[in-house]
Amino acid sequence: MSAPPNPRQTPPPPPQRHRVGVLWATRYLLPAIVCLVGIVFFAIDPSGNLEGAAGLVGAGLSIALLNVLFRFGVQSDRDRAREDAARAYYDAHGYWPDERRKPQP
Repeated sequence: MSAPPNPRQTPPPPPQRHRVGVLWATRYLLPAIVCLVGIVFFAIDPSGNLEGAAGLVGAGLSIALLNVLFRFGVQSDRDRAREDAARAYYDAHGYWPDERRKPQP
């Protein structure tokens, strides 16, 4: 039985246009629409449902913040993988990948 392929050696699939559109809509369009609806509710009747309008604006900002935090988490995973690869290179060759190779005496 063969071992499963190493995910670091397999190149990622190219991004699909539909997937990119959905990500863009989730990251930017959805929070903007939710905040805009809250602002419109407030503009229609400022003395009316102030808590509802503020709740919608807060929900939109929360969606945006969750997207930002998720992206920070993904970036830190990529940084960690790069650091692991650099350490493996150092263990195999004796110098860091971004250093020039030292001449052997």
